[in-house]
Amino acid sequence: MSDAGESTDPPVRALPSWLAIVLVFGTSAVVLVLEILAGRLMAPYVGVSLETFTGIIGTILAGIAVGAWAGGVAADRVDPRRLLGPLLVAGGVLAIATIPIVRVLGESGGSAGGVRIIVLTAFGFLPSATVLSAVPPAVVKLQLRDLDSTGATVGQLSAWGTVGALFGTFFTGYVLVAAAAVTTLIVTIGLVLVAGGLVLFVLDRRTARTARSVPGPKRAVSPEDWTVMGLGGVLALSLLGVAGVDSPCQRQTAYYCLSIVEDPSLESGRTLVLDDLRHSYVDLDDPLRLEFWYVRRIVDTIEVHHQGSSPIDVLSLGGGAFTVPRYVRETRPGSEQVILEIDQELVDVVLDDFEFEPGPDVSIVVGDARLSVRDLPDDSADVAVGDAFGSRSVPFHLATEEFLADVDRVLRDDGVYVGNLIDGTDETFLRAQAATLGRVFDHVVVVRGPLLVAGDSGNSVILASDSPLDVDSFAELLRADRDPSETALERRERVGPDGAGAGEIVAGDDLVEYLDGATVLTDDFAPIDQLIGG
Repeated sequence: MSDAGESTDPPVRALPSWLAIVLVFGTSAVVLVLEILAGRLMAPYVGVSLETFTGIIGTILAGIAVGAWAGGVAADRVDPRRLLGPLLVAGGVLAIATIPIVRVLGESGGSAGGVRIIVLTAFGFLPSATVLSAVPPAVVKLQLRDLDSTGATVGQLSAWGTVGALFGTFFTGYVLVAAAAVTTLIVTIGLVLVAGGLVLFVLDRRTARTARSVPGPKRAVSPEDWTVMGLGGVLALSLLGVAGVDSPCQRQTAYYCLSIVEDPSLESGRTLVLDDLRHSYVDLDDPLRLEFWYVRRIVDTIEVHHQGSSPIDVLSLGGGAFTVPRYVRETRPGSEQVILEIDQELVDVVLDDFEFEPGPDVSIVVGDARLSVRDLPDDSADVAVGDAFGSRSVPFHLATEEFLADVDRVLRDDGVYVGNLIDGTDETFLRAQAATLGRVFDHVVVVRGPLLVAGDSGNSVILASDSPLDVDSFAELLRADRDPSETALERRERVGPDGAGAGEIVAGDDLVEYLDGATVLTDDFAPIDQLIGG
């Protein structure tokens, strides 16, 4: 007879150490993978903004907290081995379910504010994050065998969970999104979780009637364990250190580190610097002074495709310092312009520090361009200027076939789209964007920038229209290109005898060859950051 109060049940057998680590590492990694992919999946419906990522991160963290608490409570009341298989299966199914849930709710419409972002994330990703976050406490419960080693066991598994989360974050951002479509990644992850859960479930059923043996002697934490935990701590401290470095910007907006640099050679010259890039130049006294090569190409496009000085309707995707709108206002009085800019603080800076005078001829719409374009009427613009940037890249959801089709809807039959972008020497993004425009518009011309022609990364411009483009006239203006800040001698040295220093036009059969094998960007697959890095 047993002593009063002593359980006669056999003790729960611990998992092999490697399996415990795999489960904690894997589920933590998957939660962070889903968090990053959530931004990609939700972008067509709520845009890409600070609100978007704040809502996603906050909601996922809530799921982690609730899941950890609920998993711990459940593990105290139920054999943890019986929980693991079902939790993995449920987590995999819920991960796959995020795709239809987000798409159905996203297409239902509504405002793009923080509430809608949280609703989409809560219904789409909160369930899977909660269920998967219940796995680590169940694993910890299984592995706790000796009160004297509780701290080491919990600390080791917590460290592996953190390492898994770090791995999921970096591997997704740098590798996965460039390797496959978002939906493919989510479905694959879900199926792997389901398969793993089924394996655990079957194994548990086979051993359910076998008495669980008491674990052996206490095992000290190995040097490898201390190394991993130490590296995790060093990395965490390093990230905190980077976050604590003073910002070099004059003003920190919700999206940019913003600075205004005065031109030392021209009292009225101002350069807008966002993060570490010179985004716009404005001469406060002369709106016709165009310092940047790509801005001159945008203006050339307007002048060639809509000759004369008659008023035109212009849509600007991204505001910058409003350089092009200033030029159009000066050269074509009576023109109607719409500027879509996501950053209200940037707009305020342009109105105040760059002295842009608002008026009835220029409408400034603050919000994500993907969403704002939907509200514009059909056939309402003669020119659409694509100049929206997040750091060095065009926001991916503003470069896809679906978005550009919406821009084409807004343009009139003889309208023209002209886009500025930055690419590296492989030109994979430039080619991808041109190929994508070719899926939407009948005519496309690529203008490779001088730096790109010279073998360095830099700006290029793409023209697209449903009506024919006058390549010869554009090429003539390109050969005559003149930077207002350079002398005639400096221009000759820059452009060179063959004119290559002014850029290179790729059109016709040359364009077909240039675009051979290029990626077409869609809402489901648009790895722009990775293409630029290629």
